Amino acid sequence: MTLSEILSRVDHTNLNPAATPDDIRILCQEAMEYKTASVCVNGAYVPLAVQCLGEAIPVCAVVGFPLGAVSTQMKVAEAREVIANGAREVDMVIAIGRLKAGDYDYVLREIQAVKEAVGKNVLKVIIETCLLTQEEKETMCRLVEQSGADYIKTSTGFSKGGATFEDIALFSRCLGGRLKIKAAGGIRSIQDMEQFIQLGADRLGTSSAIKLVRASQQ
Repeated sequence: MTLSEILSRVDHTNLNPAATPDDIRILCQEAMEYKTASVCVNGAYVPLAVQCLGEAIPVCAVVGFPLGAVSTQMKVAEAREVIANGAREVDMVIAIGRLKAGDYDYVLREIQAVKEAVGKNVLKVIIETCLLTQEEKETMCRLVEQSGADYIKTSTGFSKGGATFEDIALFSRCLGGRLKIKAAGGIRSIQDMEQFIQLGADRLGTSSAIKLVRASQQ
């Protein structure tokens, strides 16, 4: 794959809690220069990112981030706000504890409620694979597909691990192309990005892609 093809699948991301407005402006400038798939920011920075990008590149916002441990009503309200402010993609974190407890109906209903709030816009569902068993990952493939969401996403990048090749291969086997896949967290090389795509990832969530590309071109 060419570097431009890889970058066209990247959600160029800055979710650092210490990110400043200038950091977000730089993120948006880089995204426009390198033509990434989107810019992914915390909800408070959606208006600024939209102002910087206009219609050139979609803005993605995170919801229930990074723990997923807030009520469904709070996730829905957050999703509605970021969409009203111009986000066109939402990455939500599931209720991980409810999944662990076997309360699959709760997990499914919550994703469906956020998807309803997002409407025709894109919803990606973060399941935090590093905290799940193999069986739980397979269950989440089924629930996310059933929910009507657009993507299943591996990780927040804020827990004890990120995307693995094994998890993307698992998603691909379970879903058979019926749902899109996003690999995020711990992507550290151009080779990693290319391999994730080859294994079935439609999007890559990373803050380092452009830095890696620039280094490769020196």
